[in-house]
Amino acid sequence: MDDHPYPTDIREYLYKILVIGDLGTGKTSIIKRYVHNIFSTNYKSTIGVDFALKVIQWTPDTVIRMQLWDIAGQEKFSGLTRVYYKEAVAALVVYDITRPNTFEAVPKWKADLDTKVCLPGGQPIPVVLLANKMDLQDEASVGLDGEEMERFCEDNGFLRWFGTSAKDNSNIDDAARFLLEEIMQREAEHAHQQAHDADRIQLTQPRPKEGCC
Repeated sequence: MDDHPYPTDIREYLYKILVIGDLGTGKTSIIKRYVHNIFSTNYKSTIGVDFALKVIQWTPDTVIRMQLWDIAGQEKFSGLTRVYYKEAVAALVVYDITRPNTFEAVPKWKADLDTKVCLPGGQPIPVVLLANKMDLQDEASVGLDGEEMERFCEDNGFLRWFGTSAKDNSNIDDAARFLLEEIMQREAEHAHQQAHDADRIQLTQPRPKEGCC
C-alpha cells in the first residue's frame, strides 16, 4: 500500500516580492488580506520592513512560497531600499486613489526600483501597479480611465494595473496570480535559455585531437 498519497517529487519555489508605495496607501492591508484574508482599520504604520509568507499549491506537483516584503512608505528612495530590494523577483507598487500625491510618486518608486534590483539577465523585474482603496471611488481624486492607465503603465514600465480594495477584497488575488504567472513564465524562459546556451557551448568546444601512431 502506498504510504505517500501525495507526489514525492514536489517542486518548491521561493519568490521574494516587494510591496512598495507611499505611506498610508494600504500596502499592509493588502498583504494581510491576501495572506490571512483579514481586514482591519487599526494597522499601525510599518517601520522599516515587515514580512509575510503566502504558500500556494500552484499545481499538484508545484508549491510556491511568496515572501512578501512590506516596505515602509517613509523609506522612500532611502539608501536602505537597496538592501530591502536585494534578490527580489517582482514587485507591486501601490497608490491611494483618494490621494493624488501618492499617484504622482509612482514613477519615482518604479525608477528607484529599476536602479537597485534586476533579474539575473539584467532585465527589470516584473512590476504590477495597484490603484488601491477602490471602495472609496466616490472620493477618488485620481483618474481611473482605462486607456489612460494602460498608457501610464506602458510609459512607466508596468506590466498591468489593477484597481484593488483590501476592505472589499477586490482584485488582490487576481493581481497576485497575474504577477506569479509572469514570474513562472520568465523563469521557464530563463531555464530554457540556459539549457540552450549550455548546448551551444558544448557543440562549439573543439574536439580533442587524435593521437598519432
